[in-house]
Amino acid sequence: MRGPTDPVLLVVASHDGRGHTGRLADAVRKGAGEVEGTDVVAVAVDEIAPEQWFLLDDADAVIFGAPTYMGSASAAFHRFAEASSRRWLTRRWQDKLAAGFTNSGAKAGDKSGTLGYLTTFAAQHGMVWVNLGLRSGWNSTKGSEDDLNRLGFSHGVAAQSNTDEGPERMHQADLATAEYLGKRVATYARIVAEGKKALGG
Repeated sequence: MRGPTDPVLLVVASHDGRGHTGRLADAVRKGAGEVEGTDVVAVAVDEIAPEQWFLLDDADAVIFGAPTYMGSASAAFHRFAEASSRRWLTRRWQDKLAAGFTNSGAKAGDKSGTLGYLTTFAAQHGMVWVNLGLRSGWNSTKGSEDDLNRLGFSHGVAAQSNTDEGPERMHQADLATAEYLGKRVATYARIVAEGKKALGG
């Protein structure tokens, strides 16, 4: 059991797919790790071990990630979501912060479907969703594909990777946007934790 003086615990729970979403997850973790007093742990939801469920139970914030396949999160993530129903019954994740990220081959790629699904999944658990909090990038003659949030999504991070290229060729702006989300969620988790301490519970 964690105590009031312990660091904030942020878990990045994701399904990697073909490596691109895994690289996004690494960027999210990097950004979150820049916030002082934050422990960041990765959980591969398609290989989740029993003790990792307890990590999720203890987390102050969980950032969910999955590739977008056929307009929604991958089947592996859906299996994890269904397996979380015991937590839903006991409200173990109630009031934790949550956020999300995804990747697809097309620039739009129906990624809003996945981010919407992740938002609903978190809401069913009673979690509090943290959106990306960035204006759309690359939407004027003064903009550039190197802008943060270059694809203009609001619910979370939406990245694009060419279907014939590996994760090593991912766009740096997408990775920087993922870092931004990680830092944003970790910062809010720190604020919530300090607020709870100030209120005495």
